[in-house]
Amino acid sequence: QVQLVESGGGLVQAGGSLRLSCAASGTIFSINAMGWYRQAPGKGRELVAAITSGSRPNYADSAKGRFTISRDNARNAVYLQMNSLKPEDTAVYYCNADLTCLERGRRITGDFWGQGTQVTVSS
Repeated sequence: QVQLVESGGGLVQAGGSLRLSCAASGTIFSINAMGWYRQAPGKGRELVAAITSGSRPNYADSAKGRFTISRDNARNAVYLQMNSLKPEDTAVYYCNADLTCLERGRRITGDFWGQGTQVTVSS
């Protein structure tokens, strides 16, 4: 069974940095795009950054210049380096992967999500 496990969240002061990590495990044949989304209290889930299998990144306007997404294909992992954090970055951050895997004896392709990691930025 495929699992995405995030780590690296926590409490940080405004202006500080955090690095989020996410690793996918299970019988995975290939991973296409990977990304990070976030959901603040009372708001919908929004894209923060995504990266293609060829490591081409895409950022939300709010993340440009402050966040850097990267991936390690050998480890089925994706990372988000977050610098110059602001209180408005406070949210639960979710890892996402579009991948092909073996699930219950079947080869399937779809979106998989991690359980989320809390990021809190104090002012």
